[in-house]
Amino acid sequence: MTAKEFSSPLRLLAHLVSYIFHPLFISTYVMGYLIFIHPYAFIDDTHKAHVLRFFNIVLCNALFPAFSVFLLWRLKFINSIMLRTVKERILPYIIAMVFYWWTWRLSIYLGYAAFAVHFLLGSFLAICGAFFCNIYFKISMHMVAMGGAVMFFFQMSFNDAYSSGLYLSLVLLIAGLVGTARLIISDHTRFQIWSGLFIGVLSQYIAWHWPF
Repeated sequence: MTAKEFSSPLRLLAHLVSYIFHPLFISTYVMGYLIFIHPYAFIDDTHKAHVLRFFNIVLCNALFPAFSVFLLWRLKFINSIMLRTVKERILPYIIAMVFYWWTWRLSIYLGYAAFAVHFLLGSFLAICGAFFCNIYFKISMHMVAMGGAVMFFFQMSFNDAYSSGLYLSLVLLIAGLVGTARLIISDHTRFQIWSGLFIGVLSQYIAWHWPF
């Protein structure tokens, strides 16, 4: 990261938004909501069980994939941990697919709430979709993740009696901020931003209607 990339307060803010809402963090944020805030998704769990479930999500959906990218960089399989090119994203996508698939399957085995199982499946499908799109063009991973979060809370707002429109509104606002941030940094074109959003939305829609 060079000083030029932080040459203006607006670009600095765009980078900050991109880091806070990094695609590897989004599933952790959503699962954190379901585990600690949602009134009945994990109502039968003790506080210790809540913490262990959340810790598992953090490990498999954020830390392990991030550490894998770091190892790929140190072993010189990729030139940058920022994954700026289509070619550099191939192995990280495959690694993320393995971890996200494992998290989804584990959620079924451990009896996670249906909302959580559907969301984790959607997250896995979103990475699969992004991987296939990556064959043809560089898609925005940030917007794939945000599209999934938007669609998940949208479906929750119509299917969950305890859901609040506040969370959907908040996620929509964040998605707009992230998309704008990615355009300001000039990492992506508008097509790549919107296609990422579409893949995320479609993946969660499919997952929500997936029979278990």
